[in-house]
Amino acid sequence: MIVTAAMPRPVLRAALMGLVLLSASACTSVYRNHGYVPTPEDLSTITVGVDTRDSVTEAIGPPGSTGVLNDSGFYYVATRMRFYGPREPQVVSRELLAISFDTSGVVRSIERFDLGDGRDVPLEKQVTSSGVTDKTFLRQLLGSLGNFNPNTVLNE
Repeated sequence: MIVTAAMPRPVLRAALMGLVLLSASACTSVYRNHGYVPTPEDLSTITVGVDTRDSVTEAIGPPGSTGVLNDSGFYYVATRMRFYGPREPQVVSRELLAISFDTSGVVRSIERFDLGDGRDVPLEKQVTSSGVTDKTFLRQLLGSLGNFNPNTVLNE
């Protein structure tokens, strides 16, 4: 929209107000929730030392993930993230419920953790070099011509 001197003031004010409202609404926070953690009321139905994997699944639902070593436990994770304009999303809260089982599949313990209990784990990029750097197939083929010894083929 091109603003000219012939435009009436109410139209100009309305356009300016619309632009201000549009820019203000673009900077509002948007929150997203991911995952599920059972409520304390749901957990009160589970008895440590009595309930099994099947009864836990029946009482509070299937877990978001399980332990990798002999199905050692159930893990329920809920994360709340804040998205604000063009910035990177920020984790506002995270809650983890860990239910561990003994070898016979009976509930051993129920633990609850939050974002304050966690710690950052730095990841390292470890790449094994193949020894072939910037060489095309044709260059590798022509480079091996001088290394060919006909005696190894003829003596067999």
